[in-house]
Amino acid sequence: MPTKKNEVPPGRHVQFLTVAEVATLMRVSKMTVYRLVHSGELPAVRVGKSFRVPEKTVHEYLNNAYYDVG
Repeated sequence: MPTKKNEVPPGRHVQFLTVAEVATLMRVSKMTVYRLVHSGELPAVRVGKSFRVPEKTVHEYLNNAYYDVG
């Protein structure tokens, strides 16, 4: 069954987090999350005056943030 243009396909679920939730998850300040969003390092959607960040992108960002010290 085809889906409408803006409809999420069956079996696919996108979980969006608020900036405060992202900050808690990453253990950083909300300002740090805003900086990441505004710089484009952390993709987000704007809903009114607020931002929502897909949970998957937060985990991808953290997985790619590791670096070797030495």
